[in-house]
Amino acid sequence: MKQKLFYTILIASFLLSGTAHYSGLNTTLQFVLCCIAVIFAAGFMGKATESVAHYAGERMGGFLNATFGNAAELIIAIFLVRDGLHDMVKASITGSIIGNMLLVLGLSVFLGGLKYKVQNFNVMLASHNASLMLLAVVALIVPAIFAKSFTFKEMDMLSTIVAVILIIAYGLWLLFSMVTHKKELSDVSARDPEDHAHTLNWSKGKSIFYLVLATVMVAFISEWLVGTLEHFTETFGLSELFVGAFLIAIIGNAAEHSAAVFLAMKNKIGAAVEIAIGSSLQVALFVAPVLVIVSHFMGDPMNIVFTLYELAAIAIAAVLARSISQDGATNWYEGFLLLVVYVILGIAFFLV
Repeated sequence: MKQKLFYTILIASFLLSGTAHYSGLNTTLQFVLCCIAVIFAAGFMGKATESVAHYAGERMGGFLNATFGNAAELIIAIFLVRDGLHDMVKASITGSIIGNMLLVLGLSVFLGGLKYKVQNFNVMLASHNASLMLLAVVALIVPAIFAKSFTFKEMDMLSTIVAVILIIAYGLWLLFSMVTHKKELSDVSARDPEDHAHTLNWSKGKSIFYLVLATVMVAFISEWLVGTLEHFTETFGLSELFVGAFLIAIIGNAAEHSAAVFLAMKNKIGAAVEIAIGSSLQVALFVAPVLVIVSHFMGDPMNIVFTLYELAAIAIAAVLARSISQDGATNWYEGFLLLVVYVILGIAFFLV
């Protein structure tokens, strides 16, 4: 009965938010309906991710969730690049990276830690994730340092080269983690005893289909919701940096937020970490470089030079996430620390 009610509200909220968007109803009403729709679509995506993880393993389930979640964000960013909104794109990339490492990981560790005293995951995986994130930070800092010394053409060339290198590094990481060292990076998180008794109603094929369907729904709702943000930015006088780095990022990653938290509360912290950290890595090493390359085909090249505020936020998030995850064990207080830093950065971005 509960599941039937959930799916009824999911479908109804999706149809109502779409109708409100395309019929041009009151912007505030659109915003409220889209928020409700995102919550239920995110819950649907969390269930689909859990089901896929049951068949493919927690790491693959987390990777698929991060990939599908970022696919929606990538599509929205491509349209922003097409419109020449490069600063908004970079701000949303920044927001996605710090949002996943601080907000998503923080909530997952905090809420999971309230239920389980200590949660464990693969130490080797944590170490490699941390090293890759520091690579991404270095790759973003170097162009910013030399930006004033280069001409537009030289900076464009450097940005393209860095983008290609990062994509290669990410591809090799997938080969390393999913193929050559798959066993060494396997899941070590304990499972909830109740989970063994739980029988999934979805087959493997149906689970994958529902994950794709949930991603498509989230993509549409996110786009509709983002379309209402201009009204709120004008009403409350919010900056483009804050909107891109926090509002758009939170909305775009809503599905990943819920999926990671749900998994952590079932003591599947390995999958939660893979969603949070893995998604940040995917944005920094794949999504951002792809946007740089795609911008060339749109006739308005976007460089990979981020502002000092953005670089500082990414570096702080990377260092803190590395410090907390390097021992392969988490507790609720570590999650609280991540959330505190996210709030501090949010206030700073709001006041800029």
